[in-house]
Amino acid sequence: MRTYVIADTSEVSGFDFAQLVDIDESYSRKSLDGSKILARYEGDQPSFLSGKQEYTHSEILDVLATEEWTPDEPI
Repeated sequence: MRTYVIADTSEVSGFDFAQLVDIDESYSRKSLDGSKILARYEGDQPSFLSGKQEYTHSEILDVLATEEWTPDEPI
């Protein structure tokens, strides 16, 4: 099962992308202001994401539909 976590982009230097679905930061979705990043993984939560809220696919879709992640008007 794929699990999703939101982290601050300032934490990316501590990510081990070998444990994530995305191969590096450039493949990861970021909030519109660039302050947050979406991390996706399968299996156990990587230790560098410990303590972060986990989301299911349906839950993260609701989060990503907010104005923090999706512009009000089409680009």
